[in-house]
Amino acid sequence: MTLDISAFKAVVFDMDGTLLDTRIDYGRMTELVFAEMRTIGVPEEALDGSGSTKFNIESGVRYLMEQGRKHELYELEGRINGRAKDLEMENADEALPIPGSLRLIDLLKERGHLIGVLTRGSREYAEYVLTLCGAIDLLDVLVCRDDHPEEDAKPSPRAMEHVADELGIATEDILYVGDHSYDQQCARDSGAKFIAVLTGTYDQEDWLRTGEDIPVLGSVADMISMFDLA
Repeated sequence: MTLDISAFKAVVFDMDGTLLDTRIDYGRMTELVFAEMRTIGVPEEALDGSGSTKFNIESGVRYLMEQGRKHELYELEGRINGRAKDLEMENADEALPIPGSLRLIDLLKERGHLIGVLTRGSREYAEYVLTLCGAIDLLDVLVCRDDHPEEDAKPSPRAMEHVADELGIATEDILYVGDHSYDQQCARDSGAKFIAVLTGTYDQEDWLRTGEDIPVLGSVADMISMFDLA
């Protein structure tokens, strides 16, 4: 796939593993989420823990919906978000920008691109680490998992639609950069374009297994040479 950066009004980044090098224990996060679901009666066989350790509550949500228990999702969301935020904050002080990421943002902004972050992290955590890493003031938009209902979070295309709405543009005007299939699915289903990076969850073989025709870069810094920005 060939991309022309001038075709996009905005470049939006996933945060953990894409824009920032962070230290979240996703294995513990997964267990936390599943433990809360078991507490409210979601059976073990309804929980899908396969694939990436980045927590996936979609299987449990689907079970509750099918059982006519949609009203319980709001309580569950609150319980999970509070405890997940605590886990996110445990090692937040160790967060660092991916080398070259802030330079890339500066170059994109010089060319008139809007810059955003779309993350499944909580707002408190996201604002903390983005401020720590010197990125918060470079953003035109930040959309976090607890800004909207859980069903709107990645991989739902609604997540990207929220970004586009806040920027006042169409999703087709966005280039999204991420490290996980959730990021790619969100971009694809919303009409945004996508670039994958290898600094986070997925390696080269993982991206090949998706069967998607997408550019895969070592890191966001490689976008500088890819688009001849320097």
